[in-house]
Amino acid sequence: MIAHLAGTITEKFLTSVIIDVHGVGYELLIATPDAEKINLGDEVKFYTYHAIRENSEELFGFSSLAAKKLFQMLISVNGVGPKAAMAILSLGSTEEVRNAIANTDAAFIAKAAGVGKKSAERVIVDLRDKVGAPSHYGATDTKFTLSSSVGPEDEALDALIALGFPLKEASAALANVDPNLPTEDRIKLALKQR
Repeated sequence: MIAHLAGTITEKFLTSVIIDVHGVGYELLIATPDAEKINLGDEVKFYTYHAIRENSEELFGFSSLAAKKLFQMLISVNGVGPKAAMAILSLGSTEEVRNAIANTDAAFIAKAAGVGKKSAERVIVDLRDKVGAPSHYGATDTKFTLSSSVGPEDEALDALIALGFPLKEASAALANVDPNLPTEDRIKLALKQR
């Protein structure tokens, strides 16, 4: 299994990129927020999920481990496949999507291409207790500034997930840790709280 790829972006499309890893080009399907951040020639690292089906193989890429874990949670929901999960992740940052699920904001999730009202409600019911506490209360219709210590691309959150913490426990462990501390210190304090 391919866990991650690090290389140079050689081609960029609306929802995918080709990343050159030592002369081999891998096509990765990525979420819109990730696509907006990268340019041709950028050196990048993407965590990957390899989806194998009867008639196709696809490689999905994520700029953070938290995004990959949320993707894996989404595809565990009955009726949500990898493309629908990517559409949901394309609605905003990983934290915005996680926050929408935690706040039971089915209307936000239903905005994703190919995701209807019933599928959005199923996502909420199945995952709201698994994604952690919301970092912002209220509707997720507008972009917001995160008031929590867990940001959209939190290295400490990624590190805790890499250590085996579920997303919910990792975000809960970081909730009471000062976000201005260095990443190493935040991880140590989060581990002490456990």
